[in-house]
Amino acid sequence: MKMSKNYSDIREKLKIVVDKKTTNEMAHLTHYFQNYKNGVSQYYGPTAKEYLAELHENLEIVQEPDFQYYLPIKWDVPFPPLENPKFKFIDLFAGIGGIRLAFQNNGGKCVFTSEWDSFAKKTYEANFGEVPFGDITEISEKEIPDHDILLGGFPCQPFSIAGVSKKNSLGRQHGFLDKTQGTLFFDIARIIEHKKPKVFMLENVKNLVSHDKKKTFKVITETLTELGYSLHYKVLDAKYYVPQHRERIIIVGFNKSVFNEQENFEFPKPPDVELALREILEKKVDDKYTLSDKLWNYLQEYKKKHQAKGNGFGFGLTDLNGVSRTLSARYYKDGAEILIPQRGKSPRRLTPRECARIQGFPDNFIIPVSNNQAYKQFGNSVAMPLIQAVGKNIVKELLKINEPKKSKDAVHQ
Repeated sequence: MKMSKNYSDIREKLKIVVDKKTTNEMAHLTHYFQNYKNGVSQYYGPTAKEYLAELHENLEIVQEPDFQYYLPIKWDVPFPPLENPKFKFIDLFAGIGGIRLAFQNNGGKCVFTSEWDSFAKKTYEANFGEVPFGDITEISEKEIPDHDILLGGFPCQPFSIAGVSKKNSLGRQHGFLDKTQGTLFFDIARIIEHKKPKVFMLENVKNLVSHDKKKTFKVITETLTELGYSLHYKVLDAKYYVPQHRERIIIVGFNKSVFNEQENFEFPKPPDVELALREILEKKVDDKYTLSDKLWNYLQEYKKKHQAKGNGFGFGLTDLNGVSRTLSARYYKDGAEILIPQRGKSPRRLTPRECARIQGFPDNFIIPVSNNQAYKQFGNSVAMPLIQAVGKNIVKELLKINEPKKSKDAVHQ
């Protein structure tokens, strides 16, 4: 039997480095490595083979640029692909992979992933051994493999109903899809329209529901319904899963032609627990995380000024026996929303590892970027255990549909 090669050795040999210069060719290569035997390899094979030949030539590698030499791979990354997955999913607006991790933990295999930020890609590759494709707006829906579940924590931009004449000239008239053009939600809609996954799950900030006098959410739900899905949505708070108050809207859609609106899906009931922030704190923390006297004084004055005006702005000195405020992507600026009190000195901000924990990421999750980037990445990510709990209920319904059709081949899909 052929010896498996370690991914870490292949990464070193082929100089797989993720930075601003990283192209989609590297995404093709790593996606092929992870999907060469599960029925989606044709999406990645041709470009991956060309790119491998190019790498061999540029790096003057003596072996022939043949995938037989590299495969199978032993995935010595923290979160390797599953050997016998129960379903396939795609990970859009993937960030650092919080949603992927939740659905991998529920037995799934990721067959396509996309994320435009190069620092987030670096963290993603370090943990999953796969480089995400770049800007989803530049990727055709025809280049995306078949999948059971589409996942996306998409950024929300305001919808503009303008520009209809331009769309007409392009021959694009898709009902509600038309209204979403020019937004990132449009890219989710066009992929759903083309690929017709059995289920999707979308995650967004709570404000999406009320945004623009509720018009934005109306366009989104009407679009998804028109695409043939029965919808379930709810604002959920992560504080029952991690010691952080974090409300997010989760939208789940089941394909009507597959489930006939008979799915028995419910959002998970929150566990009856009281979490405490102190449980996720590191024992020893470098003094560099303590706020300078100058910054601490500034934050106190800022809070007083706004309190006088009746505003709630200011810092959040956290009760260590309770849950914190919401971790945001701006945490790197001053850490003001979650400050840890310290005896005899100014409070401190969370460390990047504590930010990982407050989002429910396990301690073997690698943080290969600077502190500032790490704060942004965890602030932009999801509370992973909450997504995993929602995912568990989605997968339960999906497997009722998938199970009867199982053939011997399907196990390896």
